[in-house]
Amino acid sequence: MKKDIDFPTVEGVFMAVAREPQSKQPGDYEWYVYLINQNDFALENILVSSKGYGETTIAQEDGSMARQAQKTSVLRHRLASLGPKSVAKIERISPEVLGLCNEFWLSYYHREQLFDKKFVFVPESIIEQNCRPIAALQLEGILHG
Repeated sequence: MKKDIDFPTVEGVFMAVAREPQSKQPGDYEWYVYLINQNDFALENILVSSKGYGETTIAQEDGSMARQAQKTSVLRHRLASLGPKSVAKIERISPEVLGLCNEFWLSYYHREQLFDKKFVFVPESIIEQNCRPIAALQLEGILHG
């Protein structure tokens, strides 16, 4: 039973969405998702599941606007381990889905104990105005912990 499983609190592990310059043109960026381990121990057998979901506004033939549910495919990423004080680039995030909820579900083992945490970047939170320096990445982005 799920109620019988002990889920310890995840500490020292963060997800970040950061922008990387793609050319010498100002404002030409690609957005990437990173897993950051700030702990003094390695994370083992890591699984990150990602998906986007929400609603968009669609113009109808009669000129009216309608809300339409939108969701992305579920992507799964596996890492054998992530060392202490380390970073892993998980995936590129398309600009088309930045207006959706972007959910990243992290599971990993430490000392044979399962840790599990869901990180949700709400719609329109991944925007340039919300970017802050992220020391572990030496990039600007949005840090979620």
